[in-house]
Amino acid sequence: MSPNRVLLTAVGAGSAAAVLLPPDRPGAGWALTAVVVFALVRKVRPGWAAMSVALFATGTLITSGWLFVLCVFAGCAAASLAVAGGTTAHGVLLGSIAVSTGTLRGVPWLFRALRANGAPPMTRPVLVTVVLLVIFVPLLAGADATFAEMLESAVPDEAVGGPIVLFLTVGLATVGACFLIASPPSLDSSSTLPRRFARRDWGLPVGALVVLFAAFVGFQVTALFGGDDYVLRTAGLTYAEYARRGFWQLLAVTVLTLGVVAVTARFARVETDVDRKWLRGLLGALSVLTLVIVASALARMWFYQQAYGFTVLRVLVATCELWLGVVYLLVLAAGVRLRARWLAQAVLGTGFAALVGLALLNPERFIAERNIARWQESGRIDLAYLARLSDDAVPAIATLPDGMRRCALRNREIKDDDWRSWNLARDQAREALRSGDRGQCVR
Repeated sequence: MSPNRVLLTAVGAGSAAAVLLPPDRPGAGWALTAVVVFALVRKVRPGWAAMSVALFATGTLITSGWLFVLCVFAGCAAASLAVAGGTTAHGVLLGSIAVSTGTLRGVPWLFRALRANGAPPMTRPVLVTVVLLVIFVPLLAGADATFAEMLESAVPDEAVGGPIVLFLTVGLATVGACFLIASPPSLDSSSTLPRRFARRDWGLPVGALVVLFAAFVGFQVTALFGGDDYVLRTAGLTYAEYARRGFWQLLAVTVLTLGVVAVTARFARVETDVDRKWLRGLLGALSVLTLVIVASALARMWFYQQAYGFTVLRVLVATCELWLGVVYLLVLAAGVRLRARWLAQAVLGTGFAALVGLALLNPERFIAERNIARWQESGRIDLAYLARLSDDAVPAIATLPDGMRRCALRNREIKDDDWRSWNLARDQAREALRSGDRGQCVR
């Protein structure tokens, strides 16, 4: 890739971001920008590029800030993998941040290439001028309020400041991507650590965990089928209290067991067919039993939320637990041959897919709907919590009786969107507010 083409590609990508991106809210422009940048860079891995676009496209579905920020970070990581690649766990980790680190090397590389290939005469002074203005204008504006007001009146910050930042950010990242394409990094570590643990070293501890988990699963099956009466007799707790106390511990068990499986699979010495059968059998049994624990944790969280109400944190951690269950299924598939270079990519890819699935669920609207259904059954509802939810929840809240709806939606205003910031959830919320009554709040 010639330096002039790299410069044009970076300018094109930066300009697309400045024009298409709505910097202050989720909207359709995020996905459009990703498509344009990938089209300009061209040499990308289509699977990761499609995942990146899907993650940025969540901005057209939800307004929830916390979820969209997660999707943006994940979309950037997927975009980096689309450029740099990576197969092993080490390579996937480095590949997900390769563009950001490559930018630091890409900018000097581009300057050297432009100088060596005879760049247009005005290229260097224009770039140096832009850099100096970006540094000194904010400093001088911060030093004198009158000067800052003059700048704002001449060049409104919301009209130019945001697009300039977007232009520079996306343009420089594109330079980093082009540098990685021109000089592909070696991400997958070729060094192999010795498998130093003999069967007695890993067989006993992993076998002990299998026995422990089997005993626990037996009690779990009894509790699940025994229901509230059994738990009340044996533990002195209602099932909701029982679920509330146990979920977080089971989540920790799920995560820690995944670490045990990874370390054992990595360092266990497998020299004979007997070693291989023991390793496959013990890790397979541990993974299957952990899947039952995952199911128990999810059941506990469901009962917990039915009793105490749905919240963002509870839905998020339940989604994480569900994703961990998928990871264990992937580990079981990899354990068939005890060899799976695809596993690291699959784990990260399913994590990204879980974020997209969560956005499709529209969690804050789902939370509002479930809490309203719980209110209809029990008469208990936290209107203050519903009022703190994002615009995603407005259509569900609008179904409440008039007085309660007014309490939950009072002072709620939704700005109009342009074509860049169009968002389905915000459009539905705006329509629900227009059709609702803004009278007196009655709790």
